Amino acid sequence: MSGKLSKDEFVKVVAATPLVSIDLIVRNSGGSVFLGKRLNKPAQGYWFVPGGRILKDELFNAAFDRLVAAELGLSSSLEDATFLGAYQHLYQDNFAEEADVTTHYVVLAYELSLSEDQCNCAGLLGDDQHAEQRWWSVEDLLASDQVHSNTKAYFDRAYKT
Repeated sequence: MSGKLSKDEFVKVVAATPLVSIDLIVRNSGGSVFLGKRLNKPAQGYWFVPGGRILKDELFNAAFDRLVAAELGLSSSLEDATFLGAYQHLYQDNFAEEADVTTHYVVLAYELSLSEDQCNCAGLLGDDQHAEQRWWSVEDLLASDQVHSNTKAYFDRAYKT
């Protein structure tokens, strides 16, 4: 097997198992947090931290490096980040919009601080998963109904799942 699943195979995986992912809580020197507005399910239409799935046979370090490059257009390593903990994200829908298939993520959350010259985060602008990107104050993201509760959980224990 090549390691790449067809859409139908991946729907079966999503229906049967949790997915393991890394979320990137990216802060600039002012403490603002970088979010992208999601185009696809789950969490479609919400502002969310960058991140993505760990692939089969992919080591944590390699997954982190790949996701930082893909999501942020930057080069960074796991040693540059602070592990915030493991979270779980439960959704009533899925990427393929298949009926009666929920999505369950086990998420490893890492905080990454960027210097001022790294803060363009151009990676999200050209992808097919985000409509917009912007920096948010923690206060504003916690108060917004446009920021997903799973993102809020990284900043306020009241939202922790």
